[in-house]
Amino acid sequence: MTQTRTRTGLLYAVSAYTLWGILPGYFLLMAPATAFEVVGWRVLFSLVFCALLMTVTRAWRALAAVVRQPRVLLTMGLAGHLVLVNWTVYVYGTLSGHVIETALGYFINPIVTVLLGVVLLRERLRPMQWAAVGLSAVAVLVLTIAYGALPWIALVLAASFGLYGLIKKQVGDRVDALTGLTLETAWLVPAAVLMLFIVSGTAGITFGTVSPLHTIAILSAGVVTAVPLLLFASGARRLPLTYMGLTQYLAPVLQFLFGVFIVREEMPAERWIGFGLVWLALLLLTVDMFVSAQSRRRTAAAPPEAASVTAR
Repeated sequence: MTQTRTRTGLLYAVSAYTLWGILPGYFLLMAPATAFEVVGWRVLFSLVFCALLMTVTRAWRALAAVVRQPRVLLTMGLAGHLVLVNWTVYVYGTLSGHVIETALGYFINPIVTVLLGVVLLRERLRPMQWAAVGLSAVAVLVLTIAYGALPWIALVLAASFGLYGLIKKQVGDRVDALTGLTLETAWLVPAAVLMLFIVSGTAGITFGTVSPLHTIAILSAGVVTAVPLLLFASGARRLPLTYMGLTQYLAPVLQFLFGVFIVREEMPAERWIGFGLVWLALLLLTVDMFVSAQSRRRTAAAPPEAASVTAR
């Protein structure tokens, strides 16, 4: 039973990260729409799709329960606006020819999350985690020199998603994936309308004016947003944290390969060195994660007397 649950969870997680990994190709279908237009429609159509799912699954009662909790509701609003920043920068990076840099953002996201734990939660890092953070700082310096500018797209993506994860932890199990996504997108409707209003007065709305494929791509934004999130939530409920920690690298790997081999963005030697340092840092984090997990399992399996001695 446990093995079946793990295999199913792994299938859900791999499917979610694979879909996230091929998003650059999907967003390129939306050109010549600007990032503001893409994100504006993405918010509105995501809310429509979520409303349909809420109706089909009869989940409106769960949403009403959350709405009656002001603190949780405000937390979801803050999380939603961090997602808005993440989505906008990600789409801008993809449409402006910086797919590899967006991949870098999600590569360094686990490291930024560890660093945020130190700064905001006053967590203490283990030696390998400190080494990973140090290597990442050197990598950012190398990549800044390589790009000729600070890789701000990658840093904003990593920081916004890292903060989003920390904020979502505050609500814990009180908000399920579908309710959370519905509330987050509902909070963003005013911003989405403002984005589309700005686009209509500047570059002009492209929805429905380019081609049938372009129109379908924008209409599908809600499905493309919600499905990976729901798959991820299903996988997370079935898999140990170490498995989820490993599968999360699938998305940026696919994005990186897309940028290098499909879009053919430039990757001079100094950028390879910078990415190599990031990958080494991730390797250290992964090894530390497995060592720490094994240590916790040994402590949990030990007799009470032995566990107390180990704790000392």
